[in-house]
Amino acid sequence: MPIRTAVPPRVLTVAGSDSGGGAGIQADLKTMLALGVHGMSVLTAVTAQNSLGVQGTWELPVDAVRAQYRSVVDDVGVQAVKTGMLASAALVETVAELLAGTDAPVVVDPVGVSKHGDALLAAEALDSVRTKLLPVATVATPNLDEVAQLTGVQVADEDGMRRAAEEILAFGPRWALIKGGHLPGEAVDLLTDGSAEHWLRAPRYDNRHTHGTGCTLASAIASGLALGQDVPTAVEGAKAYVTGAIRAGFALGGGIGPVDHGWRTRAAD
Repeated sequence: MPIRTAVPPRVLTVAGSDSGGGAGIQADLKTMLALGVHGMSVLTAVTAQNSLGVQGTWELPVDAVRAQYRSVVDDVGVQAVKTGMLASAALVETVAELLAGTDAPVVVDPVGVSKHGDALLAAEALDSVRTKLLPVATVATPNLDEVAQLTGVQVADEDGMRRAAEEILAFGPRWALIKGGHLPGEAVDLLTDGSAEHWLRAPRYDNRHTHGTGCTLASAIASGLALGQDVPTAVEGAKAYVTGAIRAGFALGGGIGPVDHGWRTRAAD
């Protein structure tokens, strides 16, 4: 077989580590590989985490995060960046400053709590997310719990999703993707830049093994952007990828298992 010489687009994840492999940088890198880009990482925090919950978190020093970022961006370069767990106000502000000086689209997943309800962002960091991080985002991807944390808006229906999008856009991202997966009925998300609205709908599968959905979706969007897609196309493709990964999610341990990042490869076997 011929040796591949073309360099794939490069995507950087700035996020925490999930020792159970279902979310965080582990999910990000699996997603990036599955979607044909080269994944790189800046580790912001270490978690002791499994299918039952988060047993501990340890954030890295600001200098370590900055050094990782500069090491990768200054030498390898990036075509897109995705942020996840940033843990503290100091890390949020450091990462926002680094992103502001990087010429690449940014997908911000404003991670506040884990799938099990464990806090992954200090309460005092919320204002830094609003005023420093969201303004540098190309796309912000909050779920309904994160919408409530950031805006106070409690979403109960699709009209509430519109109101939530308006509130998120007021913080400065170019696009807001409000994820309605916690609402009853089909899995519906709203993507808008304040002008155009794109409603993305998918069947809801009866599968409790959904650990890592938010990380996976944001990384899939970043991968699409790195491949040259516009925002609506990247989000639509990411939604389709995550829907398939949720459908194929599998049991792992005694709690909530992960989505299957390799579902397309296995489906082709």
